[in-house]
Amino acid sequence: MEQVGERFVDSFGRVVRDLRISVTDRCNFRCRYCMPAEGLPWVAGGDVLKTDEIARIASLFFAHGVREMKLTGGEPTVRRELPDIVRAIRALDASIDLSITTNGQRLDVLAQPLRDAGLDRVTVSCDSLLRHRFAELTRRDALDAVLRGLDRAHAAGLEPIKINCVVIAGTNDDEIEDFVRLARETGFGVRFIEFMPLDAQGLWDKTNVAPSATLRDRIDRAYPLVLDDADGPATRYAFADGAPGSVGFISSVTEPFCASCDRVRLTADGQLRSCLFAMDETDLRTPMRAGESDERLLDLISDTVARKWAGHRIARDDFVRPGRSMSQIGG
Repeated sequence: MEQVGERFVDSFGRVVRDLRISVTDRCNFRCRYCMPAEGLPWVAGGDVLKTDEIARIASLFFAHGVREMKLTGGEPTVRRELPDIVRAIRALDASIDLSITTNGQRLDVLAQPLRDAGLDRVTVSCDSLLRHRFAELTRRDALDAVLRGLDRAHAAGLEPIKINCVVIAGTNDDEIEDFVRLARETGFGVRFIEFMPLDAQGLWDKTNVAPSATLRDRIDRAYPLVLDDADGPATRYAFADGAPGSVGFISSVTEPFCASCDRVRLTADGQLRSCLFAMDETDLRTPMRAGESDERLLDLISDTVARKWAGHRIARDDFVRPGRSMSQIGG
C-alpha cells in the first residue's frame, strides 16, 4: 500500500486522519429510524474488543499519523469500562483529539469522570426538543436527562459541544429554527444530518430526506449565515450577526463528501471498515487474539485502506445497503 510519511493512504490519495471506534453495539434508546423496539441481536460479550485491545489498535493508528479518535456505539456510555478506554487512549499521547458521540442520557453522571479520564469533547445526538416527539422518536421519555447531560458536559469542560440532529422530512424538520435558537443561546454547534439508509428495519426512502440546501436557505432567511469551514464532513456556518454557536450540515445523501473522506471505522467486535457503507470489513480481533504481531495487523489495516472505494452510491438505483445497521457499525 502506498504511504506518505508512513500515513495510511488509499488508492485515491485520501489520507486517513480520523478513526471511529465503536465500544459497544448496545443502546439504551430504541430510535425508530435506527432499530426496532425489541432491539437487535447483540454481539456476545466475549466478542467485544477489550480495553487493551482497543488501545493496541488505536496505538497502531496513532503511530501512523492519526490524531483524531472518536468513541461511538451503539451508545458508548452503556459500556462500563468507557472511562478506562478513554484513559488508555489518552495515555498514548496528549495530542490526540479524543471525543465521543453519545445520546447524552448518562452524561449527567459521566461527564466529569470522562473529562477526568482525558476526554476532550462530546457530540450529543438529539433529534427533537419537544418532549412528546423525543419520546416518540427514541421510545424513551428522556429529553430532560439529555438536556441535563448537556449542562453537565458544559460544566465539565467537554467543549466544544456539538449536537447532531438527524432530520427526517415530515417528522422533525419543523424544529430546525428551534435548534438554531438553542445554538445561539448556548454557543453549542448544531449539525443537521441528512437521514441515511442505515436503519435496521430498512424503512429508509428518498422521500424521508430533507435536503441540506433547503434547510440552509431556510435558516439563512431567519438568521443570516456566513461560511466558516467547508473542509470536512460538516459544512459549518457562523452567524452573520456575531451570535455564539454555529450551524453545520452533513449532506451524505444530496452532497456526498466521499472525495475528501479521511476516516475509517472499527466495530465493537473488531472489524475494520473503510467506509460506513462498505460491503466488506477486515477482522482484526481474531489475528490479534491469535498472537499476531503489530506488523501483521498493520498489513491488514493497510490493505483495507488500499481497497477503499471511491464512494457510496446512496440514492442511486444501484445502491446496496451494507449488511449491518448504523448501531452495529458505529456512528
